[in-house]
Amino acid sequence: MLHHRVEGAVSAPPLFLGPSLGTSLALWDKVAPELSVAHRVVRWDLPGHGGSSASLIGPGATVGDLAALVLALADSLGIDRFSYAGVSLGGAVGLHLAVHHPERVERLAVICSSAHFSGSKPWEERAALVRAEGLAGLAEGADARWFTPGFTVPELVEDHRTADPDGYAACCDALAAFDIRERLSRIGAPTLLVAGREDPATPPAHLREIADAVRGAGLVEIPGASHLAPAERPEAVLTALRAHFDGDAGRGMAVRRQVLGDEHVDRAQARQSAFTARFQDFISRYAWGEVWTDETLSRRERSMITMTALVAHGHYDELAMHVRAARRNGLTPEEIGAVLLQTAVYCGVPAANSAFAVAQGVLAEEGLAP
Repeated sequence: MLHHRVEGAVSAPPLFLGPSLGTSLALWDKVAPELSVAHRVVRWDLPGHGGSSASLIGPGATVGDLAALVLALADSLGIDRFSYAGVSLGGAVGLHLAVHHPERVERLAVICSSAHFSGSKPWEERAALVRAEGLAGLAEGADARWFTPGFTVPELVEDHRTADPDGYAACCDALAAFDIRERLSRIGAPTLLVAGREDPATPPAHLREIADAVRGAGLVEIPGASHLAPAERPEAVLTALRAHFDGDAGRGMAVRRQVLGDEHVDRAQARQSAFTARFQDFISRYAWGEVWTDETLSRRERSMITMTALVAHGHYDELAMHVRAARRNGLTPEEIGAVLLQTAVYCGVPAANSAFAVAQGVLAEEGLAP
């Protein structure tokens, strides 16, 4: 079985994340935790990479062989239908699944990948080189192939260096044989293409070719990104994937960050466990994805209402958070004070007294308290 990691609630919609040649599931470290708020995320390692055995495939392997391993993994987890996102070779696996197993693929995102990888000869030569000399020399040039100048992720470069040569070479065989251009029109799953604008391996034209062939497909180009966009520009990739996969939960997470701030949301995400994942999804999907995005009330008005409700029920820890949110939403200290004064009339003087103390502490942190 492919080595894998599962994150998010068991009841959430499943989303598989496929890696690029030479990397491990660590490629998704800056993206997967956020996606797991709304999905049961399954990351997997290619054979001979990360924790997956090289013996899962052999010489002459195909992308279809890798896709079969992904389906076997899904079956082992009791997952019948799933969404899928993959980078480079991982993206090719997604294309194969969408063409040959459409009943299994709900939605598809193909990142820095291609319907063909510029002919078989370069990959045949690389496979022969790796089988003869190993990966140390090839890994030295990983930064130039993967990232824009001056950027690197040492952990991913180390993954490249320590991959099993036989597994890596078999994956090169799969890339050499892959050409699905004539079958792209058969893809019926809603499809998103994500291109790194600085990607020399699979330039935006490769993604555009897929977008032109797949009915209704969308295309996003990310500036400042090379071949491993989820590692180099995770925020941009996450924004694109949320819009494609998440619906209300994805939109809600964006609003939640805008109102509460990245620091607070990052702490909440770090504390998330299998036990709390469904609750976090509930908050993102309904509170932030539906209520806070309703344009009937402005965010300023919603902040005033929220502070009042928190005072009424004595939720002062939450009140501190929402005083900070009120400042982000444009309320002045004077307006926050006026809201709390209103609560003295309708929620009680002791409650308002505690609320003023909390708010004064928060404002003092910002250097705004009298």
